[in-house]
Amino acid sequence: MIIVPEYLAIHEPDEKLLDIINGKIFDDKVLYQKQSDFHNIKVVENEIGRFLHYKDTYQAGFINTPVYSGNLPYINYFLIPYLINPDIKNILLIGFGTGRIVNDWEKLFDRLESIDVVDIEENIFDLAQNYFGFKKTDKVNFILQDGIVYLRENTKKYDLIVVDVASDDGIDDRFLSEDYFNLVKKSLSKNGIFVSNLCSSADFEHEENTFLRSVLELYHDCFKEVCVFKGNESDRVYYKAFFDIDERVIDITNVIFICSDTKLEIGSDYEKIRKIGLDIAPYVKDRFW
Repeated sequence: MIIVPEYLAIHEPDEKLLDIINGKIFDDKVLYQKQSDFHNIKVVENEIGRFLHYKDTYQAGFINTPVYSGNLPYINYFLIPYLINPDIKNILLIGFGTGRIVNDWEKLFDRLESIDVVDIEENIFDLAQNYFGFKKTDKVNFILQDGIVYLRENTKKYDLIVVDVASDDGIDDRFLSEDYFNLVKKSLSKNGIFVSNLCSSADFEHEENTFLRSVLELYHDCFKEVCVFKGNESDRVYYKAFFDIDERVIDITNVIFICSDTKLEIGSDYEKIRKIGLDIAPYVKDRFW
């Protein structure tokens, strides 16, 4: 079953702000287009930046505006594990995007030995190199495979596992099953960190937000430590950069779960992240639990 983010909304958007969004027409120049076994793929460039486009949505890309320059902003939460453990050696990323986060990790983790990247889309690695400036190094290994199949067959231990997967329509509920969490834990090192991107209504405390509460129960059943980051900063940047709006319009936000069986203490030495062009502090402040 696919979980459709729009169905998780609790509150209706402000009609005037929604009209601004619906009325915005981007001058998309198509740089690449292909129908693969899994996606209708486009690479488009417009006045906001360059993006990987699946079906009706921007899946990944670079924003380049006076307001902000960088990854789609929710991906910046994936840098927070550096503040928890700067000595991470082995990383697994399921869901590749443009690959910029991989190059950022290489700059941050001095003791890094390997980054294994798993994606089901066979074209994604070439697109990252040809259109998004991804730099392949000897530390990066590409695996063309379904993420859960990889976890089931994997025997390697990772200090950091990041999962950021979605189809054209939403999130496959296989990534919320007990079997899935057991496979993740099997692949984590003793003090390993697990990071996952999901969606929810932005009203975390509303009684109707049953989806988020059920997901939280799953995570707490599987991990001793669970930190939840509400996408306030990423939404602020997104709406400002794309629509020049200073508030969230749609009642759906990215929710980033950072989990471990070891106590999660987030440091405040932001300098190295700042050197790669990001002020991580507003993202860290989005911690909700």
